[in-house]
Amino acid sequence: MSTKVKQTNESTNFSRLTCILLLSIVINARLLAADTIFDARQYGATGDGITMDTVAIQRAIDAAAAGGGTVRLSAGTFLSGSIVIKNGVTLLIEKGATLLGSTRQTDYIKNHWMALIEARGQHGIAVIGEGTVDGQGTALAADVLRMVKEKKIVDPLASNRPDEKNRPQLIEFVDCNGVTVQGVTLKNSSCWVETYLNCEHVSLDRVTVRSTASWNNDGVDLYDCRHVTVAHCDIDSDDDGICLKSGENGACEDITVEDCKVRSSASAFKLGTSSRGAFRRITVRGLTIHDTFRTAIALESVDGAEMEAVDISDVQAKNTGGAIFIRLGHRNKKGGPGSIRDVRISNVNVEIPAGPPDAGYPHSGPQILKVPHNIFPSSIVGLPEHRISNVVLKNIVVTTAGGGRSDVAQVPFDKLSLIPEQADKYPEFSMFGELPAWAFYIRHAEGITFDNVSLQASQKDFRPAIVIDDADNIHFKQVTVTPANDNPVIVLNSVKDFNLTNSTPPTGAKEMIRKLP
Repeated sequence: MSTKVKQTNESTNFSRLTCILLLSIVINARLLAADTIFDARQYGATGDGITMDTVAIQRAIDAAAAGGGTVRLSAGTFLSGSIVIKNGVTLLIEKGATLLGSTRQTDYIKNHWMALIEARGQHGIAVIGEGTVDGQGTALAADVLRMVKEKKIVDPLASNRPDEKNRPQLIEFVDCNGVTVQGVTLKNSSCWVETYLNCEHVSLDRVTVRSTASWNNDGVDLYDCRHVTVAHCDIDSDDDGICLKSGENGACEDITVEDCKVRSSASAFKLGTSSRGAFRRITVRGLTIHDTFRTAIALESVDGAEMEAVDISDVQAKNTGGAIFIRLGHRNKKGGPGSIRDVRISNVNVEIPAGPPDAGYPHSGPQILKVPHNIFPSSIVGLPEHRISNVVLKNIVVTTAGGGRSDVAQVPFDKLSLIPEQADKYPEFSMFGELPAWAFYIRHAEGITFDNVSLQASQKDFRPAIVIDDADNIHFKQVTVTPANDNPVIVLNSVKDFNLTNSTPPTGAKEMIRKLP
């Protein structure tokens, strides 16, 4: 080897070692910075629950953002308006510490909406600890309502409540990448509790939500987010528990929800209602649901969204208004209807009571209909020219209180066409009014499979268990229904290619299947 080549190799090796050394220094510096603690009290915070600590906490965040680090709120109560989390900053709320939201709306800044903890366009941010974020939602919402009545805020007061944009949330992160929220308790929001809008690589782990203080208290809202995990969370909310939404040009994609507990005065797990873009590759594994007013599982595309590759399994729901609600509507007239296809729901056990499942909560669910009605069945309902397709329900047990009576309400078989389409209406399990089945109502659908599905009514219900209207390619295997009544178990109207296998009529049934003319 020539001296020149040897010197070149040595120079190259030296350069590589230098680069490695410099990279190591940078990485170590970042790790050291990440471990750097910025105690909010050292920047002037009092933590006495009386003094406004907004400016002091923000000073600590700004200092930490210079090189990355952790802002600590130690034991105490830190009264604050909006604080803004920045790149590389972790907000640590220790056990015994509370970040207490101001009850004055003027103490909050507007990012997308308003929130106590804000971030936009940041990366590597976190809110962690065993402490509490308390929004004082009842008092804050009252302050907002006062300002509206004094005409300091313009608000339509739809449904006698201020609009969401005027009521601060607890957390709102917009356009962020690399978000962690872990261990904290979020309580008493005046609006949605935590919203993640157009964020990527989000981890929500062991977050507790206790928010029934006001209106529209969604527990978790993921709006056009990608690569998200929601795990081991415990949510008690006055609106939807875990809710995925999609706007005009975005999508919720690659979302995993696992091992979560939910109570809701609306629906426990929901895709929609806002549904303009898409929902793809949504996986749910393990939900324990209780005392939920509407539906345990609600999948709704009503504004044009494509919904596909949804896989939900291992759901236990007690005391909930409904089991499964899948709805394709056409509320957004600026474009065509969306689609719902390739949905799999398995290993689900739901118990539905006779009365309101969330009775006694501060803001319980509203009166469903203004006229008497029987318990609503689960439903899979598309549109006449846009069917829901390829839905598999496997290993499902639905136990309802039953007791439906014809003198309360009735839809005769020759009146099925009078059930309203409600294409442009807000989607919810009661939207069609009285329905002709007690367990499942399926309309405008194709490729629907029931595999090992048990439908039970505690008290005899006069209605058929299942009514299918305008459908094709329906396959039922190992479907059991109890008890029997004088009506057929299954009613088919304008149904092609229906197969029922390994299914025995309930004892005393007079007719298993009736095909209407």
